Amino acid sequence: MLSSSRKLIKSALYPLYEWRLVRALDFSQTPHHVGVILDGNRRWAKANQLDSTDIGVTNSSRGHRAGAEKIIEFLGWCDEAEVRVVTLWLLSTDNFKRSEEELEALLRIIGETVDALAATKRWNIKAVGALDLLPEWLAKKLTDLKPFRNDGVEVNVAISYGGRREIVDAVKTYLQTSADQGKSLSDATAALDSDEISKYLYTAGQPDPELIIRTSGEQRLGGFLLWQSALSEYYFCEAYWPDFRRVDFFRALRAYSLRHRRFGG
Repeated sequence: MLSSSRKLIKSALYPLYEWRLVRALDFSQTPHHVGVILDGNRRWAKANQLDSTDIGVTNSSRGHRAGAEKIIEFLGWCDEAEVRVVTLWLLSTDNFKRSEEELEALLRIIGETVDALAATKRWNIKAVGALDLLPEWLAKKLTDLKPFRNDGVEVNVAISYGGRREIVDAVKTYLQTSADQGKSLSDATAALDSDEISKYLYTAGQPDPELIIRTSGEQRLGGFLLWQSALSEYYFCEAYWPDFRRVDFFRALRAYSLRHRRFGG
């Protein structure tokens, strides 16, 4: 009985706490680019004991679908906080080691998620990753994404993404471009520096992420935005991605705003 009363009091006070938290934020300190590792979908499904009776529907796919449904809600919070670029890690190159059944379901959910995001016409959607590893139908869907507005949040969907693969692809593209321009290998290597590599990353032309959020309690990047995150601030949240709340996001922004960024110093 006492436990139930505490829950009722907590649920009643929660909106007030969230309102005060958001009101206290200085949006002039909002990071321009936020990267998010959407982790914990499968563990969320297991913790919530989603025993499916539907044919062909597994716990893991239910978890992935719950995570996908959180994305549009999250991007609305980013709009509210005046974030300009968001990179969402939906599928890593390591995910291809999963079972064929789970991977096929996950790819299908990702395709539906991209369609849902594009259908809102609220954000420019850009695919970043090694699209050559994907099935043709999904690679084409992602390649066909085109920007349609000059304002609003830009959303990078990191699919078949790995930080090491991105750097390798950037260097290869740089060398191929140099060769196409008639440069010798010695000239190309002499001109190669960090600025040149940045021009050939998947996120070329966008600011590096100032803040990277990872859900589910894991405290590692796992290769996410490996090059771009050299000076990023990190925020690790215990909640699984499907349980990630607006208040969790604004807590991350508050933590970021209170840090003194030393930029490697």
